[in-house]
Amino acid sequence: MAQVSVVGPDEGESIQLGRTTMRILEDGSHTDHRLGMGEITLAPHTDGPPQHRHARHDEGFYVVSGTARFTVGERVYDAPAGTLVMVPPGAPHTFANPTDAVTVLLNTFTPDLYVNYFRDLRDMIAGGQPLTPEATIQAMSRYATEPSTDFA
Repeated sequence: MAQVSVVGPDEGESIQLGRTTMRILEDGSHTDHRLGMGEITLAPHTDGPPQHRHARHDEGFYVVSGTARFTVGERVYDAPAGTLVMVPPGAPHTFANPTDAVTVLLNTFTPDLYVNYFRDLRDMIAGGQPLTPEATIQAMSRYATEPSTDFA
C-alpha cells in the first residue's frame, strides 16, 4: 500500500534565508519527484530573489496570508491572501513583501527540481558566504534557472 505523507504545522524542514523562511513540506520523496512544496514566510519589507526564469519546472504561489508583490517582466501584481499565481517555464518572475505585515506563501514546484536550491542557499550561508543576488543567481544556475537580465 502506498504511504501517505502528513506534515504537521510544526514539522517539515525549516530553512532560514535572511528575513525569509522556507519550510519544505514535500521534497519530492513522497511524489516520485513529480511535486515539491514549501511554505515561504516573508518578513515585512522583504525583497525576493532577482527576477529569473525556470527552464524545467512550473512554479506556483498561493498567498495564504498578507499580500505579496509579484513582478512578471515589467508587470507588477499585488496579490492579497487567496490569490494563486502560476508561473510556467520561461516566464520571468520574482516576488516580495512590500507591506508592514508578514506574508505567507504556499509554493509548489512541478517537478520537484527546485527544492534543493533552498538547501544550497542554506549551506552557502552556513559556510559563511553572504546571501547576495550574485550568490543567489549562482545557486539558481544549478537548477535550470537563469536571471531575467532583460528585466533587471
